[in-house]
Amino acid sequence: MPRPTPAQIASGSATVVFSTLAMLLLSQARSGIGVAVIALTALALGLTVAMAVRTPRQRAVAAPPLPERRTPAHAGQATAGAGVGEHSLHG
Repeated sequence: MPRPTPAQIASGSATVVFSTLAMLLLSQARSGIGVAVIALTALALGLTVAMAVRTPRQRAVAAPPLPERRTPAHAGQATAGAGVGEHSLHG
């Protein structure tokens, strides 16, 4: 299971705290069962928000660079050791 990112932790925690306070103030719950239901609802909402925050994707591994192509301008230039033991078409 991947670890939560700091953004997920922060958004989930803030959601739990603020939603709990808002629901307690709006419902004016005074019984233990009412407070427990509100707390569980806030926790579920916080988990939902934390999971909804997108995690950064890993970048794809870059392919190794392609070798340089020899263009017609480079065709006349020989590299050191190139053509040793090969026959020339130009005589």
